[in-house]
Amino acid sequence: MVLRTLLNKTSLTIAGLMSGTSLDGIDVAIVHLEGRGIETSIKLLHFESLPFDDEMREKLKRLCTIEHSDVAQVCGMNFAIAERFADAVIQTAQAANISMDDIDLISTHGQTIWHIPVADEADRFLPKSTLQIGDLSVIAKRTGKPVVGDFRTADIAVGGQGAPLVPYGDDLMFRDADKGRILQNIGGIGNCTALPAASADGGMIAFDTGPGNMVMDQVVYELSKGKLSYDASGDWAAKGKVHNGLLADMLAHPYFQEPPPKTTGREMFGKVYASAWLVSALEQGVSHEDIVATATAFTAHTIARGYQEYILPQCSIAEVIVSGGGAHNRTLLRMLGELLPDQTILTSDALGISCDAKEAILFALLGNAFIQGEPNNVPAATGAERPTILGKLALP
Repeated sequence: MVLRTLLNKTSLTIAGLMSGTSLDGIDVAIVHLEGRGIETSIKLLHFESLPFDDEMREKLKRLCTIEHSDVAQVCGMNFAIAERFADAVIQTAQAANISMDDIDLISTHGQTIWHIPVADEADRFLPKSTLQIGDLSVIAKRTGKPVVGDFRTADIAVGGQGAPLVPYGDDLMFRDADKGRILQNIGGIGNCTALPAASADGGMIAFDTGPGNMVMDQVVYELSKGKLSYDASGDWAAKGKVHNGLLADMLAHPYFQEPPPKTTGREMFGKVYASAWLVSALEQGVSHEDIVATATAFTAHTIARGYQEYILPQCSIAEVIVSGGGAHNRTLLRMLGELLPDQTILTSDALGISCDAKEAILFALLGNAFIQGEPNNVPAATGAERPTILGKLALP
């Protein structure tokens, strides 16, 4: 009966949940959607960002490393974080004065613990695969709502890398008739979607540019001895100078020479990578300010180089529209502007979409497509063999 009612509705109110690689917390966007595909009408009703406490954040970081993870911890956190997701939806509805009865569906990305976008040819038990935790049934039973999630696995099942997932929503919200745009999300990982002008030839290009806030945040956390979890507004980086030698070494990482489609995550650029790089920088006598400035420049350069290598030769781009936590880092945006003088750098807020809420809205759109029975992956972005419907459903 629940499913039949859901399928018969012409409009849905969906709570989209995003908990990304930055591990800063849970974003919840309650969105009213009408229609399907490019005809979808989107209205954001309310948005909340609910931070993880320090203990949960550090436990999640440990789970995202081979050295410190274990099956019992993964098993337990799968349920513990699902409870946290459920609470986040309930708290957001209360803050918005929206009854849970008025929410039709919850759509969640889950928390990525490990991602293998390319199979290990030497080990047949390590195929392309991915693991997002936050059990769907726990969320459904706790909230009394149907829940869609675990989107990445279906794309991998048809030959893709399971990410990036955001191009589906980027296309719906931001394609322009006359000018090419790049949508750049800067969360823990940076990902971009290039949208040619609707009148132009050529298709969408999308891939992970590399670390977004992930390296910066870990460096700031360690240098501040846990007092800071990120460089608010980029103020610390603004006081330093970029160490060109360190930056060149970082940019030599093999990931940046790989052509799209490509994805990455904490398994490549997480705590282990950032901590080792920080030790090396300190051993060379680099000041704290210069270390933070260099980590910030690393993100800016990887984004700009990704465009210059793989997008700008194929597509005319007028605007780069930034969202995610990195959109608040003024130093990072200044560096991007200097590296991309021919493009206008702006945040999605300037176009009426909150840069903080954008990814949670995108997951509401992915959930809506699932219910409508419409493919919601973008094979050009993920490398999948064909369009397919992403997601799994848990009923209350």
